[in-house]
Amino acid sequence: MGTGADDDRRFRGFLRTYLELEQAYDTGWDLRGTLFSFRPEYAESVRRGFEELLRDRVDVGAYERLTNLEFPDEDTLHHYLRAVYAYLFAGADGWPAPPDSC
Repeated sequence: MGTGADDDRRFRGFLRTYLELEQAYDTGWDLRGTLFSFRPEYAESVRRGFEELLRDRVDVGAYERLTNLEFPDEDTLHHYLRAVYAYLFAGADGWPAPPDSC
């Protein structure tokens, strides 16, 4: 099992790679399948990262610096991240795109 620092590094890498500005709107492929094709430890790190992010309600500026994706407010960002989490880990249908206002 990875350390908290390992989890954080993996999760930030996931966000920078798969939820950055260009990728976030390209929802026509299977992100869930991609995530779970990696080692279970990686997918678990991403799950824990999402849970922490949702619990602590990340600042929109910090998220933008990480992904280059701007959100109008914290509530909109939180709603989007909850929907991505539900898609990846709770079996929700379809990978959600960010709102058009982003």
